[in-house]
Amino acid sequence: MESTRDKERALFLQITEGDEDAFRELFRIYTPILRPLIYKLTKTEYSIEDILQDVFFKIWMSRGQLPDIENPRSWILKITFHDCFGYLRKNAVRNRAVGTETSETYTEQTVELREMARLVNEAIELLPPQAKKVYLLSRTEGRKLADIADELQLSLQTVKNTLSRALKSIREYLLKHGVFLPLCLMMFRDLP
Repeated sequence: MESTRDKERALFLQITEGDEDAFRELFRIYTPILRPLIYKLTKTEYSIEDILQDVFFKIWMSRGQLPDIENPRSWILKITFHDCFGYLRKNAVRNRAVGTETSETYTEQTVELREMARLVNEAIELLPPQAKKVYLLSRTEGRKLADIADELQLSLQTVKNTLSRALKSIREYLLKHGVFLPLCLMMFRDLP
């Protein structure tokens, strides 16, 4: 049975070769996932289409890098997150120039994002040393699990189990603090 990650990696390989049907399939899969995420981060309906277009444009333009992406979902969500934050930043600059009050919304959203990042950082710091190292190598450095296993001289299964427990621990810490943060966003440690 093929996993979702394997299917997405297969699509990435097809897209690398310029397969537009595979690209359309990736778009079909991710649009319903990204729309609510973009809305949640930007709190604006009108930004969704522009950000979606930017995200998929970046995917297409980066197709030469796609075979090296171990976790397509995390990579796509990371692009989306950064595009949303960039949108908020540009919007705040534009609003300040025009003198509108929507920069308050940007400030509020920035504070929320920073608070989430702070809680994720706290949760990471509470992890046991090996779990913390595995998590950071995987999520912040984007290293493949097999490479982590080699570097730390652990079995691949041990690395998978350790990462799974680390993610569960971080999610529980966030929930305890009243924050629901999709696992996909737990890779972001440093926010402006």
